[in-house]
Amino acid sequence: LSLLQENGFVDKYDIATVKVVNKKNVKIDYELKEYKVDLNDLSAIHVAKDVNMDIKTVFKTLVARSDKNDIIMACIPGDDELHLKKLAQVANFKKVEMIHLKELLPLTGYVRGGCSPLGAKKAYPVFIDETALKWPKIAISAGVRGEQILLAPQDLIKAVNATVADLIK
Repeated sequence: LSLLQENGFVDKYDIATVKVVNKKNVKIDYELKEYKVDLNDLSAIHVAKDVNMDIKTVFKTLVARSDKNDIIMACIPGDDELHLKKLAQVANFKKVEMIHLKELLPLTGYVRGGCSPLGAKKAYPVFIDETALKWPKIAISAGVRGEQILLAPQDLIKAVNATVADLIK
């Protein structure tokens, strides 16, 4: 659960509103899609099958740390692998590495399988793979397991002030 939920500030139907209307009050159109959580399979591939979407349109959010100790987020298609050197280059770092799973909740407020570029504890820089622009809508986590937000990639880019780049292997 997100920190907002744990502290009783929102119920699951308010999640998308809290996440999508960010600190800058950028309002965007979205649709919520629920899926059955399988704790043995938190993969984006499972999510895509359950919500009946092409895996290339279901984006996972990964969190990395730079050589300067900065935290950044990368959104890539669910069946692809993040190219760390490409991410480092576009983010102007010498090197980035994935954070340890135990750091995810304290850094973002999210758990594995529910990490979203929207509404994290801090406004970390967000990088979105360029393939997102091939689709009219993509899905990202709504900030909890079992819920996806479908939205236009341009709206997500605007909401989180994302940088679009080639990020996958």
